[in-house]
Amino acid sequence: MSIPLLRAAALALCLLAGLPSVGLAVEEKVVLGLSQDRVAITADFDGSEILIFGAVKREAPIPQGLPLEVIVAVSGPNSPVTVRRKAKRMGIWVNTDSVLVDSAPSFYAIATSAPFQEVISDTEDLRYRISIARAIRSVGAAMNITNAQDFADAVVRIRENEGLYSLRENTVAVDQQTLFRSAIDMPADLTEGHYTARIFLTRAGKVVSSFETDIDVRKVGLERFLYSLSREQPFLYGLMSLAIAIAAGWSASAAFRLLRNN
Repeated sequence: MSIPLLRAAALALCLLAGLPSVGLAVEEKVVLGLSQDRVAITADFDGSEILIFGAVKREAPIPQGLPLEVIVAVSGPNSPVTVRRKAKRMGIWVNTDSVLVDSAPSFYAIATSAPFQEVISDTEDLRYRISIARAIRSVGAAMNITNAQDFADAVVRIRENEGLYSLRENTVAVDQQTLFRSAIDMPADLTEGHYTARIFLTRAGKVVSSFETDIDVRKVGLERFLYSLSREQPFLYGLMSLAIAIAAGWSASAAFRLLRNN
């Protein structure tokens, strides 16, 4: 029997047995929705919650086997960070070593539908840089620096304590392997800029589909005016700040004299 006939016979047997056949894998794609794609930072801004929800688009029945898992990762603007190590010298704490971490997100939150290690393999995590440790890029350090990885770990530890980095396992609800939803809490001290929301669909630890969208975080109103003025017209911003300080001091002094005379 020729090879094409053997392949056709194997395909027929797979279909009759209800087994998935090679080359006929069900394609699954993300259809995403956001409760808001813009976060406005105002004077009374104390944080925000973004509801991320979506569905899985497929044109065939749900594949048999391990269930579909979902990962949601929201990251803020990346920037370099200088990390310094302190040591005690002659009874005084001083900076001894410093390492420039090339790129670290100002905010990073991960939500998963199951424990992280069960949702994605280490190889796929390395490929897509999903975990917090792999979202930080540190190319290298000087030869005299020992334990250079400790500096990147320090960035993670500090920002986790500040609520800027978080891993929230089992917080993505998946219904019938088709609908999913999760809420990401964003703290009050957000950095202005473009945030990225990434969604990954996985099966057996392997990414089968991904989707990416942007969330715009901006100061608005008076906060936006003062922020822009401080960056674009620093001299004028300084004069205005000085004038406000003088006016506030004079007003306080006048009020105090008025109260004392009465």
